[in-house]
Amino acid sequence: MVTRRDFFRGAGAAAVSTALVSRAGAATLPEAASMASPATQPPLAPPNGRPYNPVVTLNGWTLPWRMKAGVKEFHLVAEPVVREIAPGMKAQLWGYNGQSPGPTIEVVEGDRVRIFVTNKLPEHTSMHWHGQRLPNGMDGVTGLTQPGIPPGKTYVYEFVARRAGTFMYHPHADEMMQMAMGMMGLWITHPKDPRFMAVDRDFCLLLNAYDIEPGSATPRVNTMLDFNLWTFNSRAFPGVDPMVVAQGDRVRIRVGNLTMTNHPIHMHGHEFAVTGTDGGWVPPAARWPEVTTDIAVGQMRAIEFDATDPGDWAFHCHKSHHTMNAMGHDVPTMTGVDQSAVLAKINRLVPDYMAMGDKGMADMAAMPMPLPDNTLPMMTGTGPFGAIGMGGMFTTVKVRKGLARHDYRDPGWYRHPAGTLAYEYAGEDSALPAAPQPPAGAAAATTPDGAMFKATKGGQHHH
Repeated sequence: MVTRRDFFRGAGAAAVSTALVSRAGAATLPEAASMASPATQPPLAPPNGRPYNPVVTLNGWTLPWRMKAGVKEFHLVAEPVVREIAPGMKAQLWGYNGQSPGPTIEVVEGDRVRIFVTNKLPEHTSMHWHGQRLPNGMDGVTGLTQPGIPPGKTYVYEFVARRAGTFMYHPHADEMMQMAMGMMGLWITHPKDPRFMAVDRDFCLLLNAYDIEPGSATPRVNTMLDFNLWTFNSRAFPGVDPMVVAQGDRVRIRVGNLTMTNHPIHMHGHEFAVTGTDGGWVPPAARWPEVTTDIAVGQMRAIEFDATDPGDWAFHCHKSHHTMNAMGHDVPTMTGVDQSAVLAKINRLVPDYMAMGDKGMADMAAMPMPLPDNTLPMMTGTGPFGAIGMGGMFTTVKVRKGLARHDYRDPGWYRHPAGTLAYEYAGEDSALPAAPQPPAGAAAATTPDGAMFKATKGGQHHH
């Protein structure tokens, strides 16, 4: 007789339950929680099990679990989802539990974990636990370590979270399709001792990319490198929430890369140290200060810094085309081109036509023009002093004095102390002017989910 323990200790495909789940069986599964809101959700304090310091998933959430006979049980549902990339644009993706990326899974080093994966896709899938040490039969490579999970079926993965760190999950089945459609998520294994590597605020995000033609909603899955939407957790600026921290906080930001290219992630105003990689924590003696760290495909980096200086500090990929949204492809460079002669002729046919880009690209970030339905302007986002001219992999770290420990609300725009803001030079004898300030109602310009954007069809910024 094969016991349940023997069954899960087996290797290869036998390590995954292939039994059909009846209605009665489905009733015994952990609840498959779902999330529709694109806003960053508060950290999930552990209701049971061993204590840990929870993370905050940027524009995401943590998956609840249940404890059963000492095992932490989760339920992931692979399914088609609709993800708001930014206000004004939604994408038809594949993901987990209502979103792409799927919910973050948080456990503690040494936890025995059981994950039920239900497939509601039109094709088979699997689940690979990227970076984890586990039995080979739980590794989730279709055809190699298990058969694919057929549509409508539920498989079970069970293993011990053997080492602390930041990991990812994604399919190893029809990867070109499924990962290009947004199937991925984060896995955080916290250390046994909550005091080890403790920080005041711990954020996490995935880098992902899509090629969605303006006016459409489904990614072109066969694109190799020429993507037009570069995102943090399937959100493009100005739809990315800020990371809000208190001055003096020790802050960690964990970043995983599941795009098809590397990303030099850069932070303004503070230097940081890389304290974690795919392989675990970096010993203190091996760390050095950086302001940019390059994250290759399939890699994870955890950076840490002390939030010493208040302000709204940019946090972004330093590849300039990764801080732009759609509509930017195949646009000719018109800088220095005199378009006056042809403009008059075009205006006779198209009265509203405007010549653009002859003095550079900056005016395109503030020029209101109609857009096709369901797309985003190339350079967008409005700050307290006008157009930010950024999109894609861009957000801010908002450092403020006096925030409560668990206060992650957007504090609005930073108000600069007098004498600390760049100003126009008016001659050597001019007095230092008082620092100009954002309008009193500037903070109200943020959307309900914390994004710094308001979409108005027919009046968005356009290239």
